[in-house]
Order: sequence, then C-alpha cells, then structure tokens
Amino acid sequence: MAGAARIEEISVFTQQVRNIMEQRKLLTAPPQTTVLQAAAMMAKKHVGAVLVVEEERLIGIFTERDAVFRVIARKLDPAITQLADVMTRDPKTISPNRSFGHAMLLMHENHCRHLPVVEDGKPVGIVSSRNALDPDLEEFVAEERRRKHIQETR
Repeated sequence: MAGAARIEEISVFTQQVRNIMEQRKLLTAPPQTTVLQAAAMMAKKHVGAVLVVEEERLIGIFTERDAVFRVIARKLDPAITQLADVMTRDPKTISPNRSFGHAMLLMHENHCRHLPVVEDGKPVGIVSSRNALDPDLEEFVAEERRRKHIQETR
C-alpha cells in the first residue's frame, strides 16, 4: 500500500500508567480509621479500595475483599476494627511511568485487583483490573490512534 499512511496499533497495555490511573477515585485514610468508616467512604465514592497512608506515605491498602475475608468472615466488629489491623501491609505498587501492561502483570502475579500508583513514596493514583475494560480507556486509545494518523499524513 504505497503512499498510504500506516496506522500504528496502540495497545492499551503499552500506555503509561499515568494515562490510565484513576486520580479522581483515589481514596486515602489513616490507619486508625475504622472499617465501618472506610466502607462508608468507599460506598460514597463507588470505589473498591482505600489506600492507607501515614504522614503522606503509603503503608497499606484495604479492599472489598479484605472487608469480606478479614473482617466479616472473622466476625470482627467493623465499628471498632481499625484498618491497621486488617489492611494489606506494604502492598505492591507501580510508578506512573510504567506501562499498564506491567501493572496488569503485577496484579496477576500478586493475585490482587488494585495497584497503588506511587511517585516519590506518595500515592498519586490507583489502577485496577477493571481499567482494562473501561470504555473511557478505549475512547482514549481511539483518540490516540486518530492523532497519530493525522500526524503521519502531514
């Protein structure tokens, strides 16, 4: 196809995490927050995880699964159980400069659905396995393809 502009395939998985991470859904709480308080915050923001921070540093993550397996299944009282007692300590994290494909690999290898995005030791966002299915992400990729095509035809 001589003269025709070649459209390079842009994979969702090659996009930088910073382009995909959810900043608006980033929810943080101190370790002394109760599970009940955290669950209310999660419900209000429609998110599945809370990043537990102390002095602006990530120290853990508390997810919906933690609520089920570490609180409800153990018959702990969510009104008095603190995140510090049931969170996942020192969770795997990713830099915003890494690829989304690498983030998905980390989530798969570590059997987790949420991955905190950390820059200079501070949480700046979160990616989840659900991001791979997000229609907004597909729209982003389509727009990137359109722009690349326009640049190549000039």
